[in-house]
Amino acid sequence: MRKDIFIDNNIAKNFANASDPEYQKLIQWLMAYNPDNKSENAYLMVSNKLIAEYTRTCAAAWSKKSIVEIIKNMTMEKRLVRITNEQIKDFKRKYFKKKVVKNFTCNKEDREHIPVVLLSERKYALSLDDKFINDLIKFPGFVVLAAERPENLPYNL
Repeated sequence: MRKDIFIDNNIAKNFANASDPEYQKLIQWLMAYNPDNKSENAYLMVSNKLIAEYTRTCAAAWSKKSIVEIIKNMTMEKRLVRITNEQIKDFKRKYFKKKVVKNFTCNKEDREHIPVVLLSERKYALSLDDKFINDLIKFPGFVVLAAERPENLPYNL
């Protein structure tokens, strides 16, 4: 199984100047690459909208640890898993039933990220948004692991 993870913009914006040891471990895990053992590598789940969010928030961050640099490296190493707009639309047509949508607590923008997490292999998400996490965890038919802190998610296993 691919070691993929969704990282919300509200987490990624802190990468450039991360002094928190748990964030530093997460960044090291994301940046580590072994071409001979691809099953041990990290993969980042993204969409066009999420990349646009990252870019708007972090483009000015000049650091080898910024999410923009991580994405650049992961793209070259073929470790960026991009969920297309069409895949998101298909997912929403299939799973965003009225009964499900009326129970959402997250904002409209975050609803676009739900399919990105749920289409991943592991369904792991890091976010500081309680409402987004709540909607992911309560989404019917899927088992999601979501947390606000890296140490609360077994991302490297």
